[in-house]
Amino acid sequence: TVQQMCDAFKVDLARYEYLGRTYRCRTGAIYVPAQLAGIVTAVLGFDNSPAARPHYRVAQAAAVSYTPVQVAQLYKFPANLNGSGEAIAIIELGGGYNPADLKAYFSQLGIAPAPSVSAVSVGGASNSPTGDPNGPDAEVMLDIEVSGSVAPGASIVVYFADNTSAGFLNAINTAIHDTQHKPSVVSISWGGPESSWAAQDQTAFNNAFQSAGALGITICIASGDGGSSDGVSDGLAHVDFPSSSPYALACGGTSLSASGGGIAKEVVWDDQPDDGAGGGGVSAVFPLPSWQAKADVPVSVNPGSFRGRGVPDVAGDADPNTGYQVRVDGSNAVIGGTSAVAPLWAGLIACLNQGLGRPVGYLNPSLYGQVSSHAGALRDITAGTNGSYKAAAGWDACTGWGSPDGGVLLSALGATGSQVA
Repeated sequence: TVQQMCDAFKVDLARYEYLGRTYRCRTGAIYVPAQLAGIVTAVLGFDNSPAARPHYRVAQAAAVSYTPVQVAQLYKFPANLNGSGEAIAIIELGGGYNPADLKAYFSQLGIAPAPSVSAVSVGGASNSPTGDPNGPDAEVMLDIEVSGSVAPGASIVVYFADNTSAGFLNAINTAIHDTQHKPSVVSISWGGPESSWAAQDQTAFNNAFQSAGALGITICIASGDGGSSDGVSDGLAHVDFPSSSPYALACGGTSLSASGGGIAKEVVWDDQPDDGAGGGGVSAVFPLPSWQAKADVPVSVNPGSFRGRGVPDVAGDADPNTGYQVRVDGSNAVIGGTSAVAPLWAGLIACLNQGLGRPVGYLNPSLYGQVSSHAGALRDITAGTNGSYKAAAGWDACTGWGSPDGGVLLSALGATGSQVA
């Protein structure tokens, strides 16, 4: 019974109302028997409040927009690679997709055959389109259409779970241990400020991502759309979790302008307060990883000047005003946000895995090593700000190392290899 569960873990449960919905939440700490103290890292499921939010922004009147294929061409994704033989896992915490919409969208782009898209139900959640193009369906369709357009030969597997910390983690673990589909890369476009997560949740997620790295799976996660505050109004800087995990490839945002088939200008995405800004900064939870030691990551601007993990690692077009042309619930739309960057990089990595004949896996150590010094592999973004942090030469807390040149990145990875956790 509920009372027995509460007694077993010394937990008090209460019901709370938020935005017209009722949630179950715990108060106080969770206790386990002393003999399990070194074994149990998290006890999840007492709370069923929303754990994360999607990181997309619908453009109201974008003057410039691109298809994902055009973005891939601007970033010089290898034209002879399509992700064939790879599987891309996408984590979704609500909404769904309509196969007829996907068929029409890929047909419109001239992608034939259309990518294989399948749904996996986790914990009873399922592909459940709401019919609202401004709701969670927009996230689901954006993720599928971006990754599927840039890696149409890959299998797209969408893992649907409840938007709770337990559901989110269950979806991640289901994907990385899926022996049927065997994804080599995972795309996650959901998250929230580090300060909104319990320490046990962060530990459990981080352990899962470490396991993914050991299995040769790359985890691409959107860094958030709220600039250096991550949408928190306490006057402090915040980074988004789970992108702040050192075992994640955190994907930040730029504003992209093209001319003559090439990139004319690329700066930090910063349209605050109206249309958002790329998330980035310094973690308040995870210390500076050894592979970031030479990246000149600044200390946190917050009191205490914590020397933490710098976010993001890489970037890509995220500004809704230079956004992606997509189709959601029968309607065409232009959508941006770092939600688009995670599946963009996931699609690129599927192509890189195909080209290399092996998974790049846990990319960060190589990224901050020889790849970052390989001329032209990453386009350095040196203009713009996301609030508390400014772009600069080399790595910065707005766009990381910058946006990709897919062909050069393939060469760099072929020369350096990659590492596992």
